[in-house]
Amino acid sequence: MNILVLCTGNSCRSQIAEAYLRHFAGDKATVYSAGVETHGLNPRAVAVMKEDGIDISHHTSNHVDEYAHVSFDYVITVCDNANERCPVFPSKAKKLHYNFPDPAKATGTEEEIMNEFRKVREEIKNYCKEFVEKELGN
Repeated sequence: MNILVLCTGNSCRSQIAEAYLRHFAGDKATVYSAGVETHGLNPRAVAVMKEDGIDISHHTSNHVDEYAHVSFDYVITVCDNANERCPVFPSKAKKLHYNFPDPAKATGTEEEIMNEFRKVREEIKNYCKEFVEKELGN
């Protein structure tokens, strides 16, 4: 079972989703994440995941074209921009979409920005847990 999480820059939301899908799916799926662009790994995404006991500091920001050779069972877009720009995958992939808010666009104090990251992290965590239970039977 191959799952691709797609976002605009593969720096934050898709990275968080990739980590939680791996966490909840275990060995039932191979999870990838990519962007229609690459923006590098967001340090706040790394920090907020570390708070929940998951280390994503080793993740890389990948462009969707790097996975053209992979046959995906699921392609999950996690922002409207990626959904609109998502390339067509020549496979049986089931396409799912959920537009999570972009915490990287949060403004205010560092604490306010981190709270937005935490809020989005929890939304993504819940989505991923439900996805795995529903689609993979965990």
